[in-house]
Amino acid sequence: MRILWLLAGIVSFLLGLIGAFVPLLPTVPLMLLAAYFFARSSERLHHWLITHPRFGPAIQEWSDRRAIARPTKWAATLSMIAGFALSVAIGLRPALLALQAVVLLGVALFIWTRPDT
Repeated sequence: MRILWLLAGIVSFLLGLIGAFVPLLPTVPLMLLAAYFFARSSERLHHWLITHPRFGPAIQEWSDRRAIARPTKWAATLSMIAGFALSVAIGLRPALLALQAVVLLGVALFIWTRPDT
């Protein structure tokens, strides 16, 4: 089972790393997921990730206080707006747009009700 946790952690980390450069792919949630998987598979990789200078602080803030930095909240919100605008621009069906809007509003509500760091 440990190997599955390790593989899931590597995949999550790689997707999060790609998300650092590709808009609309969420970096921090994927790094949180990677930290979760590494905690169950590799103490060394878990420690490396939570002490990483770029990814570690957000993971620690979430782990310690369930908090999200205000700039991160704004970046996530703007990304959701951009993603929804893209969906409108490519002409998705109204039912899909409505579903997407409900999900994005739920995510935004969750993000903005977390404490600031």
